[in-house]
Amino acid sequence: MPPTQPKISRLQGERSQSFSSYSPPTFDLAARQPALQGPTSAGALGPPAVKKPPIVYPALLSRVANAFVQRITTSSRIKDSIEYKDCFDGRDAVDKIAFIIKTTDRNLALLLGRALDAQKLFHDVTYDHRLRDSVNELYQFRHKLITGGPRIRSLESHDHRPSYLASEPTVDTDTVNGVFTLLTDCYSSTCTRDRLCYSIACPRRLEQQSRLNLTPNGGLKRALSRASSKEKKDQRLWITSVPKDVSDACSSDEKKRQEVIFELIYTEKDFVNDLKYLNDKWITPIRNLDLLPESRREAFIDRVFYNIKDVYAVNSKLGEALLKRQATYSVIPEVGDIFLEHVINFSPFVLYGANQIEAKYEFEHEKNTNSAFSKFVEETERKPESRKLELNGYLTKPTTRLGRYPLLLEAVLKYTPEDSPDKKAIPKVVSIIKDFLQKVNLESGKCENAFNLRQINKGLQWKSEPMELNLLAKDRQLIMKGPLKKKGTSSEHADLYVFVFDHVLLLTKEKKGKGGEGYKVHKRPIPLELLTLSTMEEPITKSSRRSSSLIPHKSSSHASTVVSKITPTSGPLSKITSDSKSGYPIVFTHMGRYGGSFTLYATTHAGRKNWMDKIQKQIQALKNKADSWKLLPLSERFFSSGNKVNCSSTYDNGRQLVIGTDAGVFVGRPKGQFIKIIPRERVSQVDVLEDERILLVLAEKQLLAYGFEVMDPNDSTPNKRFKKLGSSVSFFKIGVWQNKTLVGLVKNSVNALDQSSTVKTLEPIEQGGSKKNKHSLRTMLRGGNTELFRLYKDFYVPRETNSLHFLRNTLCVGCSKGFELIDLTNLNTQELLDVNDPTLDFVHKKDENLKPLAIYRVGSGDSFSFLLCYEDFAFYVDKVGRRARNGWIIHWEGVPTFCALSLPYVIAFDPSFIEIRHVETGDLVQIIPGNNIRCLYHVVNQPGAIHVVMVCFRRRNIRI
Repeated sequence: MPPTQPKISRLQGERSQSFSSYSPPTFDLAARQPALQGPTSAGALGPPAVKKPPIVYPALLSRVANAFVQRITTSSRIKDSIEYKDCFDGRDAVDKIAFIIKTTDRNLALLLGRALDAQKLFHDVTYDHRLRDSVNELYQFRHKLITGGPRIRSLESHDHRPSYLASEPTVDTDTVNGVFTLLTDCYSSTCTRDRLCYSIACPRRLEQQSRLNLTPNGGLKRALSRASSKEKKDQRLWITSVPKDVSDACSSDEKKRQEVIFELIYTEKDFVNDLKYLNDKWITPIRNLDLLPESRREAFIDRVFYNIKDVYAVNSKLGEALLKRQATYSVIPEVGDIFLEHVINFSPFVLYGANQIEAKYEFEHEKNTNSAFSKFVEETERKPESRKLELNGYLTKPTTRLGRYPLLLEAVLKYTPEDSPDKKAIPKVVSIIKDFLQKVNLESGKCENAFNLRQINKGLQWKSEPMELNLLAKDRQLIMKGPLKKKGTSSEHADLYVFVFDHVLLLTKEKKGKGGEGYKVHKRPIPLELLTLSTMEEPITKSSRRSSSLIPHKSSSHASTVVSKITPTSGPLSKITSDSKSGYPIVFTHMGRYGGSFTLYATTHAGRKNWMDKIQKQIQALKNKADSWKLLPLSERFFSSGNKVNCSSTYDNGRQLVIGTDAGVFVGRPKGQFIKIIPRERVSQVDVLEDERILLVLAEKQLLAYGFEVMDPNDSTPNKRFKKLGSSVSFFKIGVWQNKTLVGLVKNSVNALDQSSTVKTLEPIEQGGSKKNKHSLRTMLRGGNTELFRLYKDFYVPRETNSLHFLRNTLCVGCSKGFELIDLTNLNTQELLDVNDPTLDFVHKKDENLKPLAIYRVGSGDSFSFLLCYEDFAFYVDKVGRRARNGWIIHWEGVPTFCALSLPYVIAFDPSFIEIRHVETGDLVQIIPGNNIRCLYHVVNQPGAIHVVMVCFRRRNIRI
């Protein structure tokens, strides 16, 4: 949808100045200040105000052009129902030029702006006229479409890198070169503001004559503008085309109506002639002359002129019908019927408008690379038939003509009597045309976005292995692009060219060489979900917490621990700080393993606001779109900062929760009150064997087994009976192996020089019926001889073990060397990964630096594969340990401490955020930020069976 900008109509009034209205000023800084700055009070007390000199020497057009491009702000605007990208209005242009040269004379600023216009720095969006001091007229820079960086010289240095407003298009001002003589100093060294200069061409002469009350006899005289006189001669009016008695017989409103109809018809005739001119003077010569290789001619014509013949076929018939009606009637009764007949055939306008960006690129590219074609273009544009209008002006006419129809028809309707057929027909026509205009804006926006993405994708140059940004994906969008300064200086090496896509922020540097122009990637792409912005003057200072944390660092006394459950489901900006000599800073904070804070500088306050607004808006859009998962509270305002939550589990089909904390074990219902049932310190792990009615608790490295009756909140027994299953236990894991329920205990060596582990597997002993089970458990807890577990297997691992995973027929051990498979039948051990698979070299090279987190079986039947999750990455292997889905890999944005699987998503838990990705594509689906995040509990593919705890610093008791 186009932005909500006020619609601009040419029928509205405007303020325009010609060269004939100019009153020449002088430039001498000392002499010019009173005239440039405005009057001052003669009786004012205190020292005179300090007069600011012009920002640049205004006589040099190259310097004015650079200063102008730096300060002007562009945006998307609508004119004649057509949306134009990266444009500015004439009033703003004159304002900026007047500011640059420090003058209050808008006529002078307008003339200087027209000099820049003549140098082709910018152009009217319709190519119809020169710069006008009007908010109704829009202009665009003549920026380069070929992929490459900016080209504007810095004001503070002589290099060729820009120092201009971020978010501007790439502008080429190398061709702006000239002297605006009206603002030059006089060549005479004796010339002063108080004496009449002897030179009749002195720029100060008129001011001197005015100051000395002399009659300006001599000097140069300015003739009337040729363009102005031509416009007067070229006026075409209905009243002059009909007999006087016919016009006298018409009412005032009817005369106005006929004038608009007359304009509608002759402009339609002109438009058809312009289309014929394109065919006769451009398409036919390109096809017949030896300007391009014959094999490329037709393809080039198709790309540049596209379906211009279809547009001509539609409008030639419309024009003939209008001319026939005009020849039949001196006072035309209606035109709505003609438009209703032909407007339904306007679909070629949509296709043509969508192709404009491609057409302009092909034309400019051929002109820049083909000298013969460039010479042909120059000669053709100088012919009288072209009316001094370049080809781009003619290529724009079909689109601008479509936007012109509603304005003219609505003007006809305004003066149409109520009993006229046009009163009903014209609104229908206007509605149809506006529908076509909406399609033009929509399709041209899509095509321009796709074109820009292709150019960027083609021009990106990576330092090492390229990363897949999916820039050519169907729904990918380029939100914003432009230069920002890495440092608040004018150094060439401090400039970065920044791209904001709908999913990532990309920092690049311009690259020029023999192979063409492009962008060298400066920093790893930043997912927008992991990005935060602020306007602080300096980056966030270092603290004890991770620099990627989203929540501001405060005293831990204000921390609050919150337990939440992740369940699948279908801000205002910081205050703008004061400006700085080095620019307007934007602090980018990137969460994750590649993160940190860095500051980039926009040239203007408006530029910074534009960057921040668009980035923040897209970040919020991603948050609104990413609704695959959300946090549901399990406990609100119960566990305080002094009682750290370490683990959790469920029983009774998830209706009851068991929470392990530093102060003991608690039970309760979700969102309800929790009651402490076991007063054990530093409980690090809890789990439930519901069929065996056993609660396992790991507290202070002792694994204890409790009966289910301990979870009765009404039981007030102070010393709960338990059975000790092991000591010095690092962690335990419950799983199913060959249809057996087993409990694996891991004891890691406490000796730093002996990185080894002992693993025991225990099997619950069958106790018969539930009543007998309850009785046996009570007997055991009271000191009886009944055992609940028997040792199934124990074995030694010569490395530190950090995870256990029960597969169907093997036990997978995650250790410092990776994943190892152990057959519990005979305790044979083998590495999971095939060492002979060259596609796994990236894993083998890490060797002892690997930290495996989890292994999950994905797929069914014989087509299954294993998803291996490490601290750095995740990938697939088949059942024999060879790489599956070659090229598929996830590089985690964070440093996860745990990975969970809930198809079709894999979820990684970094202390600062939860990273959710799709298991089939590996694409980042959602980021859930937090602080000190830990996964407490997880059951594979069970909805609602992922428990998370995080810390917040905002208040002592909070809710998520």
